[in-house]
Amino acid sequence: MPSNVPNFDELLKSAQHSAVHLEMRDAYGVDDEAEEFDLWRRTGRRWEGEQADAYWRPWVDLIAETVARGVTVWRARIVSEPVTEYVRFEHAGTEWNLRAGEQVRWLPRRQASDIALPGNDFWLIDERAVRFNIFSGDGAVGDPDYSEDPAVTKLCASAFEAVWERAVLHEEYKI
Repeated sequence: MPSNVPNFDELLKSAQHSAVHLEMRDAYGVDDEAEEFDLWRRTGRRWEGEQADAYWRPWVDLIAETVARGVTVWRARIVSEPVTEYVRFEHAGTEWNLRAGEQVRWLPRRQASDIALPGNDFWLIDERAVRFNIFSGDGAVGDPDYSEDPAVTKLCASAFEAVWERAVLHEEYKI
């Protein structure tokens, strides 16, 4: 990871008001999801019980701590329709994001055509710092980028706000 990019946990723990996450890919190739994604493809089920808890607990704890400090955590996903197999998998696991305290919405890509979007998924912290999640063409995780440039954070804040306003609550988004 480049030296100017803060550790994600530390960045989230620095949030005082808001942490927003915009996801714009239809598939990710994240290594630590591969086993569960394969299970879901074969059975239509995600991990349950102790296995799910072991995987999700660090995230749930981090978000729950963040929300308990009064920070609002929003996640919006721009998706192509009909949705990909990976997005169906992601949708099936969103209960964990909600359980942690995130608010999650979905926006069909067709409804995002007139929104100025940055080129990569991102986390925006208090509209002051943005961490870009960089992925390869096949969805593998790359080294993140980071910026506190006001023009960059303004673009990300504006993009997220526009997406959020149009997006559908997770509970209402049917795939």
